[in-house]
Amino acid sequence: MRSIYIFSGLGTDERVMRDIDLSGFQPIFVQWMPPFSGEGIEDYCKRLSQPIDPDRPVLIGLSFGGMIAVEVGKHIATEKIILIASAKTKHEIPFYYRLAGLFGLHRLLPTWLMMRSTPFSNWAFGVKSPKEKQLLADILTDMDPVFFKWAIREIVRWKNEVLHDNLLHIHGTADRILPYLFVKPDITVEKGGHFMTVNKAMEVTGIVRGLLDQ
Repeated sequence: MRSIYIFSGLGTDERVMRDIDLSGFQPIFVQWMPPFSGEGIEDYCKRLSQPIDPDRPVLIGLSFGGMIAVEVGKHIATEKIILIASAKTKHEIPFYYRLAGLFGLHRLLPTWLMMRSTPFSNWAFGVKSPKEKQLLADILTDMDPVFFKWAIREIVRWKNEVLHDNLLHIHGTADRILPYLFVKPDITVEKGGHFMTVNKAMEVTGIVRGLLDQ
């Protein structure tokens, strides 16, 4: 059975991918490791890639996990890299995030507040139903604050300009975390937000399976 390595979003786990039907494949959810003090995303991904089968695996990355998949793809030869609601290079990170990284403004973010479910977080992620709101609340509450702060720093300071030839990017037009305006996806999901693996799971499943069968 074909193995697929999945990198979930920032601080989350397979819950955000549980409604994506990958039957017929062997999904392997890569678990985040604690970053070393002062470690950058490049060195972190070199460590993270060591247990992954080097025989041209398929990588799927959601949100921050997509950035991780891009970096892991620099250390092992991959068959395919599929990004969902993510960014391929630093140029797809909104300029206001990069400015925050340049001036160190991300350090002012109250971690405790960002790890709580609020009307703003519901709006930003595009969740509406009580079930979606509860799932997002659980995910935010369960995040490791140390990993969260490290990941925010690496996102706003990401330097990658490598564009993998075998990379395919799926993005929603209603994404408020990584707005569609700043990215150039291969496949567009109309009205898809940052939580579209949950609230547009059937459509995303069809797209992903189509890409896996190519």
